[in-house]
Amino acid sequence: MNDSQILSTFADLPLPGVAASVPGQDAPARPMVWDACQLGVVLRAVLFVQAVTAVGVMFVAPAMQAWLMQTALLTAGTLPATLLWLLLACGGRRLFSRWPMPAQWLTAGALGALAGVSGCGLLAWSGLLVQVPWAGSAAGGALMALVLLAGLVWRAKAMMPAGTQARLVELQSRIRPHFLFNTLNSAIALVRAEPKRAEALLEDLSELFRSALTDQGQAVPLAQEIDLARRYLAIEQVRFGERLRVEWDIDPAADAARLPPLILQPLVENAVKHGVEPSADGAQLRISTQRRGSVVVVKVTNTVPAGSGATGHGLALANVRERLALLHDVEGQFRHTLRDGVFQVRLELPA
Repeated sequence: MNDSQILSTFADLPLPGVAASVPGQDAPARPMVWDACQLGVVLRAVLFVQAVTAVGVMFVAPAMQAWLMQTALLTAGTLPATLLWLLLACGGRRLFSRWPMPAQWLTAGALGALAGVSGCGLLAWSGLLVQVPWAGSAAGGALMALVLLAGLVWRAKAMMPAGTQARLVELQSRIRPHFLFNTLNSAIALVRAEPKRAEALLEDLSELFRSALTDQGQAVPLAQEIDLARRYLAIEQVRFGERLRVEWDIDPAADAARLPPLILQPLVENAVKHGVEPSADGAQLRISTQRRGSVVVVKVTNTVPAGSGATGHGLALANVRERLALLHDVEGQFRHTLRDGVFQVRLELPA
């Protein structure tokens, strides 16, 4: 199946609106609050501090020209100070997140005061300030730091219900009666004729349940999601036979990319449900991964019966979109399109 044409539609397709664990180790007891390494977090923090600076200057600037000059002057100090605080927060995120929350708030304020004094010192060293407001810079830096940490806390809390809801949705999806009964019936039919194949089928089913019931943290390697999708498709291959034609194009260089757990399998399941099940001739399904510099592209492509639309994909797609945005922010992209009887979902995430 050639998807080169469908890829060209992503250029003008609008996006629909709707801290990682290590395999073999226990998931963290609390969410990663100090996740200041995300590009989206950095951009929002810088814009917020600069906006506060610009509004504050309005109270003392007598005219527009004076406002522009003073804003530019203060930006020379607040921008490096903000970046310094983000750098310290990012570098110490694992250490700080282990501390009690009162200690984390105190740390944020102390680092903010240090960053504020550093920015003020930079302006004083360059000779741009006649009177150096050391105390005001420290207080302002601490206040801005506490506001930024409050935003990070809110973001970390927002990730917890999304992940919990996703696990419940996926568990319900995997144990829906007709899928479970069809799988067991397929295993029973194979027990006498092909016992090894029946054993492999039950092992795949067991692995799906294990993944649904195990708390895997906020992120897992792409290779783990690919393995889970292979097991699911192996189960469905027994049921559909030649009607399910699967093509894999996996780039080993992309295997280490991190993404939310249980995010790829529902996309593959939708491809089977809306591509294979309604068609007497079945459908062709293609799963591909590719690393392009610092970006990993994951695509799930399937043919659909003539006259079919993308209806029925909404719940899974909305769930994937939300969880990808929570984990990778602006660095994670999610798109889907239907063209010429081919439906494709495309994910982009940091390598």
